[in-house]
Amino acid sequence: MLSSRYKPWHVPLFMGKYAWLRVRQRPVLLNLEVTMRCNARCGFCDYWKTPASAKADELKEFTDIARRFNPMMITFTGGEPTLRRDLEDIVTAVRDATTFSYLAMITHGGMLTLDRAKSLWDAGLDQFNISLDYLDGRHDDARGIPGLTAKIMDTVPRMKAAGIGSVRFNTVLKHDNLDQMLPLVHKAASMGAGVNFSVYTDAKNGNENHLLRDQHVRALESVIDQLLEYKRKNRGVITNSDHYLSEIPRWVKGLMTAPCPSGTTTVHVDPQGKVRRCPDFPPDVDWKQWTPYAAIKCDDCFYACRGEAQAPMRLSRVLDVMASPKIT
Repeated sequence: MLSSRYKPWHVPLFMGKYAWLRVRQRPVLLNLEVTMRCNARCGFCDYWKTPASAKADELKEFTDIARRFNPMMITFTGGEPTLRRDLEDIVTAVRDATTFSYLAMITHGGMLTLDRAKSLWDAGLDQFNISLDYLDGRHDDARGIPGLTAKIMDTVPRMKAAGIGSVRFNTVLKHDNLDQMLPLVHKAASMGAGVNFSVYTDAKNGNENHLLRDQHVRALESVIDQLLEYKRKNRGVITNSDHYLSEIPRWVKGLMTAPCPSGTTTVHVDPQGKVRRCPDFPPDVDWKQWTPYAAIKCDDCFYACRGEAQAPMRLSRVLDVMASPKIT
């Protein structure tokens, strides 16, 4: 699922850059954490505890960092990136500093108006990733933002109608939302949007309330089978690789053995310009002193950023990129 900015002939160019980065052992994905402040109140994340005064220490621009890594994909994340009033300036500067880099943003969507979305799109953002774990009031409760689900359901169709060409829902698989997965996919398809799944972990702050455990494996496997079957018939809506989805039950059952490549294929840069291998690890060095990480033995999470990095380059992944969701 590419942004509408790109044509099918761009895919070989991106694949070429991917291969070039891997051969040189350079990160494919750069996550720019432009702020750690957040106005949500998610129970599985402590970013909302970041004081407002942290704003004073945030970098004003990330141009040199983007140029230094020049990855295939850059994600603006946080915290809540839309709290940055200068985010458009940051996006434009990063766009100008890189070549063949695909720019995305992860947001809870609570402050994403149509005008702000159009402004960020015009600044050079290729893709909007909006967190959505439930289709009902449970999502409002989980994020601590009343009316959030209704706002997302109102904003996304208007974004698509305005010509914003790539909107995805970032959905976290939990033990209490497995019944929501297929309905959420169908809702996304009805809007011409996509869905990217990841699996819940308590690595951020120790909250075990949503963990998938042994007693949930049978229901999880059934849902994964349904998602894979949907993908085979409707490429372009679910944006995960087949490999990642099929590996999720193995991680829940504790059967993962491969080292984690986080920090090799992906890196995070925090608002002060410090590099870390993973969003759940502390920062290590200033971006100017960064040297490539080595893979480590860690199974604390199976985030999509980890699992997709381990996914082999199969034809199905190319088909996923080439396909586009069609409003149903």
